[in-house]
Amino acid sequence: MVLYTIYFICRAIAHYLRDGNSDVFFFHNLVTLDLSAIYMACFASFALFHFVAEKKKGLLEKGSIALLITFVILLSSKSIIFIDVLLIICYYIYFSKTPKSVKALTIVVSSLFLIFSIVYIKQVRERVLLEYETAFVDNTISKDAGNARYKMYNISLHQAWNEDKFQNNNYLPGTALRIFQIRIFKEMLYEQDIFFTGFGLSASQDQIRNKVKEHNLYPGNGEFNFHNQYVQTFAELGVFAFAILLLMMFLNIRNAFLKKDFIHIVFAFTMIMLFLTDSFLTRQRGIIFFLTLYCLFNTLNGSKRLYILNNKI
Repeated sequence: MVLYTIYFICRAIAHYLRDGNSDVFFFHNLVTLDLSAIYMACFASFALFHFVAEKKKGLLEKGSIALLITFVILLSSKSIIFIDVLLIICYYIYFSKTPKSVKALTIVVSSLFLIFSIVYIKQVRERVLLEYETAFVDNTISKDAGNARYKMYNISLHQAWNEDKFQNNNYLPGTALRIFQIRIFKEMLYEQDIFFTGFGLSASQDQIRNKVKEHNLYPGNGEFNFHNQYVQTFAELGVFAFAILLLMMFLNIRNAFLKKDFIHIVFAFTMIMLFLTDSFLTRQRGIIFFLTLYCLFNTLNGSKRLYILNNKI
């Protein structure tokens, strides 16, 4: 993962030297839309904690940590950044055997680094402020969509949940989109007989398009999935699959805490939170990542698992 990080950052530097556009360092300009910033941030995050948990950190480990932290921030995934900062703080409070003064310094530096990234890096700041500004205020002018001649207006969380009919120039920011997707799933659950069986695997997208059309939103919004793995599973496979997924997540986090395995806790907590904001298992890379690590953590003992991970990361 460190090699991938070096490659993408070097590629961004080359593009910047050619075009002079600093946007090449961020989000889907840094990695392609097909690769997906959220997936790459998740993979980089897990590799980051592999190095963070190393008891003896040489120059290579410290350099890898710095590179991976930079990469995660440049990818601008708000959920992953928040989870990583929280887990780093938890590691140094509960798991690290370093002196208390070093723990305190690390926590302060991590917090300051996050604040610095949000305040001084324009692209990261704008993505965070967009969610804050649009969450509770109706019809703010969108900076991400539209232009000077044709303005688009952001939908607030209240509008996303309650508004019956929208306008074609309404825009759904990230959180509002997820609220709207949960809302239309609730409507589908009441209107159609899907409680036990769901629509079928990968068969919910047409239903989302119909709901987008029904609520008079821009048709492009119908191309987004539910952006919530729990809802996606329930909608496509029914209540039993949803219950199995919840059971898997519970057993995963339970086993992690019983074994007091920090890397396992990182994986379990990250997946629980990430499934709330993205349909992570709708892509093969997400399925392979989740199931491979799920099986490694929950079936192998620590020494065998560490051997495999140390030879793969």
